[in-house]
Amino acid sequence: MTSKDQPAAPASASPSLANRYGGQKRTLSRKAKRTALVVALAAGMGFMAWISTSNATESVTFKDIGYSTPDATLAEVDFQVTKEPATAAKCSVKALDSKFAVVGWKVVDITPNAADAGPDGGRTIAHRATVRTESQAVSGIVDSCWIPDAGK
Repeated sequence: MTSKDQPAAPASASPSLANRYGGQKRTLSRKAKRTALVVALAAGMGFMAWISTSNATESVTFKDIGYSTPDATLAEVDFQVTKEPATAAKCSVKALDSKFAVVGWKVVDITPNAADAGPDGGRTIAHRATVRTESQAVSGIVDSCWIPDAGK
């Protein structure tokens, strides 16, 4: 073979992969892995405890039942509220027009109810809210319900 047939050698020697990309990465020690696992498990258990206790706090739910619009200035919204019988709540009720714009809004106080009322021990109670409107409403809904001073 002649020198013409051989590929030309590079002018400088190519650096090794370790020089080009750095040395091998160090792995975590067994103690560091164990510590990370314990911290992750403790954080997970803390998160699960927080979830379970937050679900146990006082809550209120609602369900829209129906509505009527007796005239252009009133809307009546029927709904059910489920909560602890001895707890008071508040619900915001909206009346909407055909373009889903709010034409009436009211906050309704839900008083504590008798514990022996109803099959579920007085947890669910029906309400009717009368909302004054600025124009003809075509629907009425409960926007939200909450327990007042639940954060205290």
